[in-house]
Amino acid sequence: MKLSRLFLILGLLALLGGCASSTPRMADVRAFAAEAPKLGAFHELTERYRNTYQREQPYLSPEADARARQLDARRQQACDDFVKLHYGLQAYMRTLGKLAGDNQYDLEDQVKNVSGGIKAWPDSGIDDRHVNALAGLTRLVSRGLTRQLQDSAVNDLMREGQQPVQEVLDAMRTLLRLYDKTSDNEEKTVIGMLESEIPFRDPQRDRLLLALARAQQQQKQAEFRLIGLRYTLARQNLDAIERQHRALVAQIPAQP
Repeated sequence: MKLSRLFLILGLLALLGGCASSTPRMADVRAFAAEAPKLGAFHELTERYRNTYQREQPYLSPEADARARQLDARRQQACDDFVKLHYGLQAYMRTLGKLAGDNQYDLEDQVKNVSGGIKAWPDSGIDDRHVNALAGLTRLVSRGLTRQLQDSAVNDLMREGQQPVQEVLDAMRTLLRLYDKTSDNEEKTVIGMLESEIPFRDPQRDRLLLALARAQQQQKQAEFRLIGLRYTLARQNLDAIERQHRALVAQIPAQP
């Protein structure tokens, strides 16, 4: 009898422990965490921004090449920090999902990706406010790894994460504008060079060269149109994540 009673008590405890992850609100939190892969668009565009010099170098004059090479060295260092914004926000979202009952995420590696934090890059629009916000998210994620699966843990994390999330999203939008502007400048350099050189080639003597140049021009124009759409999609993804997070925060019960 005592043994059967013990099993009954353990079963009830397991049931109660699972209640937090089975509520409609926790389902919404898990759905929010599942949106984290959409941040990958920001990461991809950061890597494209990182490789700007490699793409435009063949189209640069010697003078422009010297300036671009100096910018590239600084850009490489900055992008090491920029990708951490993606990792930090993704880790936060997945920590919420884990606390809401989703066990598919390996968070320790993600925390390592943002270890050491970032520094300000004023020329890129990243200031101390954004630096501190990412540091705050990283601390919340580290703390979340030790919490039990329960509504209160999710609510505490979201309550404290509300402002840092907004700041990190602001940083990512700021960088997307920088990437978009840089891409526009790259397009002017590449397409401008082709447009200025093609008319001066001899149609008979440079027939093959002209064919290759025109094919390259069409390819590059299509590439820049596609990249423009990807910037738009990345911004829309960030806006959607912000709306979902705000809605979840608004549902947090008032503290007694």
